[in-house]
Amino acid sequence: MISFLELLFFILFFLALWFAWRYFDLKRRLEKYSRLIRYQSDKLPADIECLEDLSNAIAFLKSDFDVQLLNLNAERARLSTVVDQLTDGILLADAQGQVQFANLAAKKIFEIDDPLQRSVAEVIRNYQLIETWRKSQQARELCVESVELPSRKKILQLIVIPDEHAEGSLLVAQDLTHVRKLETVRRDFISNISHELRTPLASLKALTETLQDGALSDLEVAPHFLNRINTEVDALAQMAQELLDLSRIESGQVELNLAPLSPQMLLASVAGRMKLQVERAGLKLSVNCEERLKDIMADKNRLEQVLVNLIHNAVKFTKPGGEISLFAESVTGAMRIGVRDSGIGIPVENLNRIFERFYRVDRSRTGSGTGLGLSISKHIVEAHGGKIWAESEEGYGSVFYFTVPFD
Repeated sequence: MISFLELLFFILFFLALWFAWRYFDLKRRLEKYSRLIRYQSDKLPADIECLEDLSNAIAFLKSDFDVQLLNLNAERARLSTVVDQLTDGILLADAQGQVQFANLAAKKIFEIDDPLQRSVAEVIRNYQLIETWRKSQQARELCVESVELPSRKKILQLIVIPDEHAEGSLLVAQDLTHVRKLETVRRDFISNISHELRTPLASLKALTETLQDGALSDLEVAPHFLNRINTEVDALAQMAQELLDLSRIESGQVELNLAPLSPQMLLASVAGRMKLQVERAGLKLSVNCEERLKDIMADKNRLEQVLVNLIHNAVKFTKPGGEISLFAESVTGAMRIGVRDSGIGIPVENLNRIFERFYRVDRSRTGSGTGLGLSISKHIVEAHGGKIWAESEEGYGSVFYFTVPFD
């Protein structure tokens, strides 16, 4: 007969086998369910009734995780859109100096199509900026460096910000080329307007003191001094008016009275206005215009102002016996109008700056004038949707062109 102990042993043995089977069966089912979750399947296994509570908990966690992942991806997309709209270049580099992220501005500034997984040195390609990045990496502190890149015609400022929680860094590249240019223009404007004001004010001061010292009672000298004072006041008034006109044009406060305008009539009108002044300077004025040119939509008074300014310059820099020619011709989509002279010409290095306020190629040979005429002309032409430029060879005269689109 089987003893009690043997019976108990068999019972315990079978219980152990049953629990072992249940354990391995549970392990198998959990592995199966985890694989389903891993591959983002929404289907649950059909034979896990005993794991219903666990599967429900995992399903809830998975659903919550999916919602958070969706929100995270949406937030990342919004952030990426914002970063790509920045004008500053953004680079993210890891501890090894490999670029992990770059926005569109960074690609444009550093002129590289695919900076990802490249070293910082490969992307920025400037030893000063590279040393700034390395210094920041070693010291783990913010570093700033500005450099001029003549080969790229840019002035860049690099800000390197180390990551507080990792060994990587954030690099912010700013293109300061336009800002520095504006600063230069502002300094030149202040310097030039001071120079322009100093001359007539000094003359007025000297004339006034001379009159106060007794010249006022001299009936022969006093009228001459008063006429000189009147001339200097007129020059100041002209400068103030031109500055006001320039400010209003630049700010868009001047409305153009557009109407159909015949190029032939425009050139004839300007030639009539300037004929006496040109002849007084010992010059010849001619008009060359194609017949049956198409009318343009333009403000006649403003375009006459442009041509008068150009002719004034031509008269100023052309020696007696020279010639000034007005012409108009049809080009693709626009009317091109120009003023050609046989004057002293403009150096090549000055051609790009002659339309700046107060800019003068050579102050010693300019004579009268405020230096604002070409700047005003430029803005008037651009307000018409056209462009203005000059071609010249020193010693062989100049040609000033501007276009006005037909539509």
